[in-house]
Amino acid sequence: MHVVEKVARGHRYLYLAESVREDGRVRQRLIRPLGRKDHLLASGQLERLLESIGRHCERGIVLSQIDSGEIRSRRIGGPLLFGGLWKRLGIAEVLEAVLAGRQFGFAVERAVFTATLHRLFVSGSDRDCAGWMTDYAIEGAGELALHHFYRAMAWLGEEVEASAPGALAPRCVKDVIEEKLFDRRRDLFTDLSLVFMDTTSLSFYGKGGETLGRRGHSKDYRPDLAQMILALVIDTEGRPICTEMVPGNTADARVLLPVVDRLRTRFGITRACVVADRGMISAATIAALEGQGLEYILGARERSSKIIRDLVLADSAPMVPLVLDRQRGETQLWVKEVRIGKDRYIVSRNDAEAEKDRADRQAIVTGLEAQLKKGDKALVGNSAYRRYLKTSGKSFSIDAGKLADEARFDGITILRTNARVTPLQAVLRYRDLLQVETLFRAAKATFDTRPIFHSSDAAIRGHVFCSFLALTLSKELLRLCHARDLKPEWQPLLRDLDRLQEATVEKDGKRITTRTHVTGQVGSVFQAAGIALSRSWNELPA
Repeated sequence: MHVVEKVARGHRYLYLAESVREDGRVRQRLIRPLGRKDHLLASGQLERLLESIGRHCERGIVLSQIDSGEIRSRRIGGPLLFGGLWKRLGIAEVLEAVLAGRQFGFAVERAVFTATLHRLFVSGSDRDCAGWMTDYAIEGAGELALHHFYRAMAWLGEEVEASAPGALAPRCVKDVIEEKLFDRRRDLFTDLSLVFMDTTSLSFYGKGGETLGRRGHSKDYRPDLAQMILALVIDTEGRPICTEMVPGNTADARVLLPVVDRLRTRFGITRACVVADRGMISAATIAALEGQGLEYILGARERSSKIIRDLVLADSAPMVPLVLDRQRGETQLWVKEVRIGKDRYIVSRNDAEAEKDRADRQAIVTGLEAQLKKGDKALVGNSAYRRYLKTSGKSFSIDAGKLADEARFDGITILRTNARVTPLQAVLRYRDLLQVETLFRAAKATFDTRPIFHSSDAAIRGHVFCSFLALTLSKELLRLCHARDLKPEWQPLLRDLDRLQEATVEKDGKRITTRTHVTGQVGSVFQAAGIALSRSWNELPA
């Protein structure tokens, strides 16, 4: 049924009508006159009639009140999806077990989950998290306040035992949690004989950290700020195992050995092959690894090593051609092994990377030739130009010898290893190290926890550890999606999850809950994760 308007004798009248089918055609049949429109509006009868009918149209009222702002909706996509993964991975149970016997007076596990969810969606400070969470329907987080987040972060980074002599970092609560989470997924097939490690630096704004905050080589180009070094270790499946946080003035080469030592004691590793980038390599590091009977595959510094420049690259043995399948097509590699005394080097050349290096260098030379015509002063501040220049009296010219020498390294990767693997296996394992670098890039916002204003090392460790938990959740979700041949884009997925909202209203002794429609990738991602969406309309006693 519906209301129609008709004009008679110069006035507008309203009628209650219905549509009927007669002789195969749809016609309107008037059921009852409602009266003159102007009289109904003036007397308020039309509004009263609408209100009376509306009491029986609960869904329409709720939706109209949401649109008008009378009912405030909250986002449910993120809490529902990642809350399900949080429980499935056993993070909630592990936190509660570690919390046993502690009387904090608030839901610490809920504070940690909320902070982790915040890292996934926007990241930032705990102060920002306390305001951000009000827009989300996070179960059990309604009573949390800012000081609860501060206390929860300090608990995660709390030291549980005194630091061992010479240790870069003390043992903390977050280490216990990492070990218990690993134990939950450990089985007969769990293998940590091969681990990948990379590092990044996190800068501090303001004052924070008695020992963590130090000045050092800044990977985010902020040498003016104090920083800490964060090391991430993952397994062969790309799942995060643990993090280590050390003072910001610690060189990468000094981080590797302490992390490996702690891996052996914390996770019971008896045989390990460590794969790390060229920043980790040093004579002392290699000697220590070999002294402990550990295998390694380390990237070598091609340009700065005299042995590599003069001996390894000069080796005349032919390379073996290999073709590898990749998502973007086939990759042509050339691989060979070179032994210098007892040291074993693996040399590989990637044709696609070689062509890119050549094109990049040619672009620099072309620009350099153009700048030389303008005068020498235009070249002083450009480091890319300086590497290909030589002085001729009081002027500059292009150094053909440097260009030829640089061409030797096009597409070249050199590894140093003592592992009992073939050259191809060594190259493939080193290429898998890109998983860690990809995780750091893809989760830069996750680990970019700034601004960090905490005044204690413990709070900073806890703050950053929530980023580790966020990375664990995101990696698990992507693993489940890939198992279903689903490859969601991360940022669009987060936006789609934020569009999934829910509103609740109490009316006539009932509590009515409704949610918006599923959009984008949300439905398929929930299905891949095996997590049920809430009903679009639900009524319960108030």
